[in-house]
Amino acid sequence: MSLVSPAPWLGAPFPCLKGHPNVLRSPCAAGGHPQLGVHNTSVPKARSRSLHRERAEPVAAGGEVEPASRRRPTFGHTKHGGCGSKRRRAPLTAFGLTTAMLVRARAAAVVTTTLPGMRCLWRGGESGAAAACFPLGRALLDVRGAETAVFLQGLLTNDVTQLVAGDGPPAAPALPRALYAHALNVQGRCLYDLILYRLHESPEEEPHILLECDGGVLDAIQKHLKLYKIRRKVNIAPCLDLSLWAVIPGEQAGDIASSLAKCADQAPILSPDPRTEVMGWRVITKKGVNLSEIIPGSHVGNIQDYHRHRYKQGIPEGVKDLPPGIALPLESNLAYMNGISFTKGCYVGQELTARTHHVGVIRKRLLPVQFPAPLPTDSIPEGADIVTESGKSAGKFRFGGGELGIALLRLANVNEALYLNRGGDKVKLTASIPEWWPKTASK
Repeated sequence: MSLVSPAPWLGAPFPCLKGHPNVLRSPCAAGGHPQLGVHNTSVPKARSRSLHRERAEPVAAGGEVEPASRRRPTFGHTKHGGCGSKRRRAPLTAFGLTTAMLVRARAAAVVTTTLPGMRCLWRGGESGAAAACFPLGRALLDVRGAETAVFLQGLLTNDVTQLVAGDGPPAAPALPRALYAHALNVQGRCLYDLILYRLHESPEEEPHILLECDGGVLDAIQKHLKLYKIRRKVNIAPCLDLSLWAVIPGEQAGDIASSLAKCADQAPILSPDPRTEVMGWRVITKKGVNLSEIIPGSHVGNIQDYHRHRYKQGIPEGVKDLPPGIALPLESNLAYMNGISFTKGCYVGQELTARTHHVGVIRKRLLPVQFPAPLPTDSIPEGADIVTESGKSAGKFRFGGGELGIALLRLANVNEALYLNRGGDKVKLTASIPEWWPKTASK
């Protein structure tokens, strides 16, 4: 069953979202490429040529990007994608940013966006249900203060200035409510996968952002942020009075947004999942609220069904799928999930990521895999080898549930017969290219 088109964000807006005060448009838009994180932006003339080349960069067969060795260095980068170009160096603080740079980046980050059309993404659970509501065990971290955007901009892969209300004209497009990003270590490897939610509504308000993260690493993320906080005017604290839900529209999806608008005091945040349309919606409610009582015809689903849906689509989430200090952002499809900006300038771990992007060679990616029969998860060792029929290494198994899982595989071996090494036994598995990937990546 084809769930979505390769570029669903170009469709018409949700008819059911009109009038909802807390719904903003998708972070991907007309004129850009949603899966590659490319947007239409207004850029200074001095940079327009290099950025135009970067945005127009084609994806080659097998998911690899065409080499771009002749490209001029972008702002804040050397020709290899790292920081430190003497010819074009910008003044940097401890996070690679100044307030002036943040203002310029914000001015160049205005994006025209539309929401995807409502689609049936969920056929499990109760037949004919409007939606499946899944209470997630992920944690929420409250970050607020005058320097919140500058602070997070130097730590995360995506352009956080998109969430900061600017001084644009009244006709300027609405800012996204949610943004996907990763925090990297200095070697450019993933530490934490995050979804950022904007709580402030106007430029006059103090920046206020919620960070969604794996519940098992909440303390580690707080320590990580406070390590770089220094004297920034930023307050960081766990948010314990709110709950996070994933909503996957079903066969009888109705006017979900209108239902939530009537209870905006109980569900302050409603946003399309910023990673991809196939993941439905993210909703944040007050603690103790049952979302199925707010959305007519919906039901509370089993969290294992949510993970099965996620693995079927090849969406990594949490430290099991993205081992801290091991996973690489581009191999984890961060560009396909709108989680990285290649034009924002410096951030922790940026140099290796930018170099990999500009060299254009990505030989391995996270892919959904399926076994002939369900396997007990505890019977598969962490990072178990996946091999071809001839015994050649093809990748590593990350995590899964039942007969579904996610694995880091060499793209050259995707169409071959693959086997999982489990305690000396070989278990056959099948890998596939997700339908929501850009079409050029699946050829």
